[in-house]
Amino acid sequence: MSPSVPLQEMIRAIRSARTQCEERGVIQRECAAIRAQFRQSDNGGRSHNLAKLLYVHMLGYPAHFGQMECVRMIASPRYSEKRVGYLGAMMLLDEKQDASLLITNSIKNDLSHSNQYVQSLALCTLACMGSAEMCRDLAPEIDRLLRASNSYIKKKAALCAVHIVRKVNDLGELFAPAARALLSEKNHGVLHGAVVLITELCERNPETLERFRKTVPDLVQIMKGLVISGYSPEHDVAGISDPFLQVRILRLLRILGRHNEAASDAMNDLLAQVATNTDSTKTVGNAVLYETVLTVLDIKSESGLRVLAVNILGRFLLNNDRNIRYIAMISLQKIVGTDHNAVQRHRGTIVDCLKDQDASVKRRALDLSLALVSASNIRSMMKELLLFLSSCPPELRSQAASGIFNAAERYAPSQRWHIDTILHVLTTAGGDVRDETVPNLIQLITNASELHCYTVHKLYRALLSDISQQSLVQVACWCIGEYGDLLLRGECQETEPVQVTEDDVLDALETVLQSHMSSPATRGFALTATMKLSTRITDNVDRIRSIVSIYGSCIDVELQQRAVEYNALFKKYDHMRAAVLERMPVIEKNSPGHMNGESMGEAIKEIQPAKVKQGEPLLPLQPANQVCDLLDLLGGSEETLQPSPAVGGTAPGLSINTGSSAGGDLLDLLGGLEPAPAVAPAPTVQVYDKDGVTLTLSCEKQSDSGLTVTLTASNSTDSDISSFTLQAAVPKSVQLHMKAPSGDFLPARGAAKVTQTVALNNPNKVNLKMRIRVSYTKQGSAFQDTVQIDTFPGLNAAGH
Repeated sequence: MSPSVPLQEMIRAIRSARTQCEERGVIQRECAAIRAQFRQSDNGGRSHNLAKLLYVHMLGYPAHFGQMECVRMIASPRYSEKRVGYLGAMMLLDEKQDASLLITNSIKNDLSHSNQYVQSLALCTLACMGSAEMCRDLAPEIDRLLRASNSYIKKKAALCAVHIVRKVNDLGELFAPAARALLSEKNHGVLHGAVVLITELCERNPETLERFRKTVPDLVQIMKGLVISGYSPEHDVAGISDPFLQVRILRLLRILGRHNEAASDAMNDLLAQVATNTDSTKTVGNAVLYETVLTVLDIKSESGLRVLAVNILGRFLLNNDRNIRYIAMISLQKIVGTDHNAVQRHRGTIVDCLKDQDASVKRRALDLSLALVSASNIRSMMKELLLFLSSCPPELRSQAASGIFNAAERYAPSQRWHIDTILHVLTTAGGDVRDETVPNLIQLITNASELHCYTVHKLYRALLSDISQQSLVQVACWCIGEYGDLLLRGECQETEPVQVTEDDVLDALETVLQSHMSSPATRGFALTATMKLSTRITDNVDRIRSIVSIYGSCIDVELQQRAVEYNALFKKYDHMRAAVLERMPVIEKNSPGHMNGESMGEAIKEIQPAKVKQGEPLLPLQPANQVCDLLDLLGGSEETLQPSPAVGGTAPGLSINTGSSAGGDLLDLLGGLEPAPAVAPAPTVQVYDKDGVTLTLSCEKQSDSGLTVTLTASNSTDSDISSFTLQAAVPKSVQLHMKAPSGDFLPARGAAKVTQTVALNNPNKVNLKMRIRVSYTKQGSAFQDTVQIDTFPGLNAAGH
């Protein structure tokens, strides 16, 4: 290919290359020819060569050697060369390169040129790649052009001023008077540029915002002219007069009317007129309507106007375009808290969107449906949500189950309905529920004493039909262990009677124990339930003893330890078995997601919800110097009970002790144990509280240099938080070890908490400080914040 081929020939040669290597060869030969011609002092084809070089740059090949040629062509008096030179500068130069400073003087000269098209080239280049220094130097020229008589120049100068304001915020005051004057122009291009410039100025400076609130009547008048104007072929788009200008004006009105009642009153009539007169059958009209709705909802508008805006969003939900349905649900989600009744009118349409094929529309419809649940519609809404849960995508099941649980807890019309709803969710999506679901449901069942018979019958039938849902199986095993006598009695007023034998119940529990689908935690529930039945049945105690003894040599350490402890009850302490395995007391619940044992001032450890096991004896706190009567502890004590804090291990509330003491024979259930003394709870302080997310800290000194810090996070907002993580940093001389958190999901309204334990070792006794980074995702947006902790409660300053 000859070096002097025209641009079209070079493009044809590059496109006809069969391989990447052949294409690179063509481009390298042409670039070499272009370099050679750039070095010639008398080069008539400069613009031709630079145009070819820009095409090479567009293909992704290096073209930086043409930067100086751009500078020389911009300085040329010929328009054809200036045009290509400015184009090259916008593509090859940016504000970080020194070569860009060389064209500042040329741009300044061209801004004063007599030819409007040369001025236009300079304005476009400055608006595209002008640095902060260039903007400061040329801002007076732009202000002068904003006051020119040529509309073609004024609209480009306005957009150039927008770039300057974004680069140098202080220069906004320079353009404010000229921007105000541009609103009186008739040319739509100038008006569009003026509105964009005023919007930028108002967003960046509160004082300027107050000044431009006086322009609301002018903007309303311009907007009315667009709405009621007849057909204009120059500005008409699908029957709407200049929708681009309308959208820009509506955005500016939204900014001006926010938090200002007078400005909002001045635009209420206009917004109502736009909302009722704009055609919604085409995308262009929907764009204008959507901006109108956003403006109505963001300013201090009248209640009737807000209802009209919600109704427009309701019509959007019926649109065939999924994008329009999606943005409608996003907008409704934002206002459901303030305009709940207006949004409720479209509940049926919103629920229908749960059946949409698009995953993103389904997710937004689920969020909105959960937000619409109230005490008056809980039954109908829950019916639709449970139907959705049975067929929803796997990625939405966890969110749907969590939302159903929260709604049922807040608005349940009865305890039976509440229990039925949770069991339905566990049957449908038991593998996708949160860990605290099991203890929460157990607490609910325990408190509903009149429903024990109904619940155990229903759970027994569910257990026979499906043992794959681990959460459901765990609750069923717990209930069978606690209320097995009610199941065997066969008398239940709430449900049809079913004759169940002792062998049937034990067969069901053995099936769970032997199933490959059962997790270790589920087997623990089943084994404990089997053991508890030994005090509730009469004919199959030997079979239970046989089942328990088999697991005394189980490879799973947890099951083995339980089986060994239960075997000890059968053999050495058989006379105490009935008292140890009696029914659990009513479990109080002080706050959502947490069981009893957290009341302030009591020396009681927090229950870990996923590890609550039945059958572990509950012992009250006793002073260490008192003789402890085991039977009295289990049966007649009126003191606060201390639940077991972990699965298996030693008996709760007891610590290993090789010595003997009064009453030691009675407490020798597991081999030399005595009650642990009460420990005062570590003081807790709040170290972070922002956007509804709170973080509390408590410390416990382990040794002279060792320290355990427990961080507890909660979410008081109305939206669930996912991907919640904590990161910690300490001084270099301090050793830090972060243990695994209890989870990464914070449900709405404080339904559960996330705890993170941090072990610190401070051998040099330096002044201890910690910096915590909080990261999470809420409503699809990522958030991150940092907090500094300088004091640690309950510690000796000298020690740490």
